[in-house]
Formats: sequence, structure tokens, C-alpha cells
Amino acid sequence: MIAYCADYIFTGESILPHHAIVTHNDIVVDITAQVSLDNSIQRIQYGKHMLVPAFIDAQIYGSGNLLFSEFKNVESLIQLQADCEKSGVAYFLPTVATNTQEVMFACIDAVKEYWKLGKKGCLGVHFEGPWISVEKRGVHKENCIYAPTLQQVKDIIEYGKGVIKMITLAPEVCSNEVVEYIHSQDIIIAAGHSNANYTQATTAFNNGVNVVTHLYNAMSSFHHREPGMVGAVFNHAHVMASIIPDGYHVDYTAIQIAKKLLGNRLFTITDAVTATTSGAYKHVLNNDFFETNGTLSGSALTMIKATQNLVAYAGIDIVEALKMASLYPANVLKIDHQSGKIKKGYPVNFIVLDSQLNIQQTVFKNLFM
Repeated sequence: MIAYCADYIFTGESILPHHAIVTHNDIVVDITAQVSLDNSIQRIQYGKHMLVPAFIDAQIYGSGNLLFSEFKNVESLIQLQADCEKSGVAYFLPTVATNTQEVMFACIDAVKEYWKLGKKGCLGVHFEGPWISVEKRGVHKENCIYAPTLQQVKDIIEYGKGVIKMITLAPEVCSNEVVEYIHSQDIIIAAGHSNANYTQATTAFNNGVNVVTHLYNAMSSFHHREPGMVGAVFNHAHVMASIIPDGYHVDYTAIQIAKKLLGNRLFTITDAVTATTSGAYKHVLNNDFFETNGTLSGSALTMIKATQNLVAYAGIDIVEALKMASLYPANVLKIDHQSGKIKKGYPVNFIVLDSQLNIQQTVFKNLFM
């Protein structure tokens, strides 16, 4: 047995001073006060640091100049996993912006091959589009956007069975039967790049669309005569929403407002892209964000930087900022029974943070995928 000891342990629910994570075969068997530890247990000391649950990023497009939709191979996923781990992310969804079916199938194949090689961390793929609103497309390629038939959707989902984890779509573009079918396949449906009005959005949230992709960005905005999708999110009881806390996609005051209204329904994504000179999406770094043809196209965030920003600039306390990067995305992705917390029976996967929320070490001992 091994005990990981620190001045503070954040379990995913509360901060415990002078405690230890007791483990056996890389599974948590207890969380106890250090003074209660049996002397026969091997101790690993982290001193004044804090141990926190591993992060989860549900929307990231690539890293190290390997945009996944352009470099549709195991190598780009290995690079992405390595860079995610450096920023405290144990689990991630490689994301593909609106593209051709050929590209979508190739990305599915790459994830299958990654898993076949025994690689961990990648939970599946997140397709952002192509069933989105032309009006709210942002930099998404208009020539690839379409309103799908049920058969077109079935063709893609059947090919990607077990790999497609999340789909971002515009509910006003997709028929009820399309949404019902995707929902029946145990795929998380997110509304995004959508021009749905308040009523359309609310109806979607009541009928299988459980998440909203990057709140405020690329969706019908709040107006006092038409509250739009943003208003529908604020006024709904269940729908969860991701947010990009880089200071460019969303003003920090807007994040504060959203947090007050949504509470545990707001979670962090990086929406991070990487420099690319070929393919459908050519992202160019501009200081701390990326552009495509002069239009904001993605962030340069890491999950740890996003968490630091929430505390420093959005006035969100450290406990909630950490939950937004771990527990809440675990809830969204339906893996909260084994991730998002440091808890008895959970795999041993945690981050060592100093007092300034800088990562000192990642301890990912038992990734389940």
C-alpha cells in the first residue's frame, strides 16, 4: 500500500488538511488524516502542496502543430495526450470542427487504432458540426455544413459506434427524429453554433440535448425581446454549458454572471487549437489566441491556465474552479463514477499543485481508457 501525503487534499468535494490518499494496486482505498496512517504503509510526501483530481477536457483540437482533423493519425493523438498530461488533463476528447465525412471517418479510425495500441486518456471523439447553423458557423467551413437526413446520421454514427462520444449540433437544423436517434445511441448531444430562438433551444433541452458548447460563443445571444439560446441556458433547470476562460472568447464578467446563474452546470473547456498551415483550418497564433483569416478560431489555453484565470480574473473560488475542470466535465461525460474525485474505489489519478496553482507533478497511475 502507498499513501500520498500533502498539507491539503481536494477530494472533488472538499479540501482536507494534513491528509493522505491511501492506495492499493493504484486504486484509492482510503483518505485519512496523516496521523492515522499505519507505519507499515509506504509514504510519499508532497509537503505544502495540494493534491487535486485530474482534469478533463471535452473540447480540444490538437497540439504541437498537429491539428487532429488535419493529422488524422495515432501520432497526433499521442502528442495531444502528452501535452494534455503536462497541463493536468488525464482524459480528453479530440475534437473535429465541421468537415467532410471522409475526414470524420479517418478521425474515427485513428481513435480506434490508438485504443488498439493500448494508449490511454482519449475518451472518444467530439464532432463539432457539420449539422450546425450557417449563420452561426464562425470559421466553420460553409461548404461542409448541411441539415442531415436520418440515414446520413446513421451512416456516420454506425461507422463510429463506440468512438463518437459527443456531437455539437444546431437543434433548429436537425429534425426531432435525428436528435432522438443520436440520443438513443448514448451519444452526448450539445447545442452549439446555433441560431435557435429561446423556445427552440428550451424544447431541445427538454428532449435530449443536455449540454451547450462554449456558452455565449456562436449562438443566439440574450436580448430582452428574444432571450435566445443564452437566455434558454440561464433559465433551464438541467442543461450544462461549457465555457472558454481565456479572456478573448468571453469577458470575465460574463463568466461571473454565468457562474452565479448556472452554478454546477458550468464547466471548463480549453477549445484549444494549434498552429496549422495546411488543410481546411489554418490557425495562426495571435498573442494568446488563434485566428483564421483574421477571425477568432480557437484558444491557446491549457486547462491549468483556464483554472488559474477563473480564480484570478472571474472571481471564482478555487474549489469551484477545480470542480469546473474535473468533477463537472466528468458529470457531463458520464464518467463521474471513476473520475472527477479522489474517492475510495476510484483510480489513482491526481495533480500536485503549489500555492499559486502551478502544476508540480501529475500522478496518473490508472487511466481507464
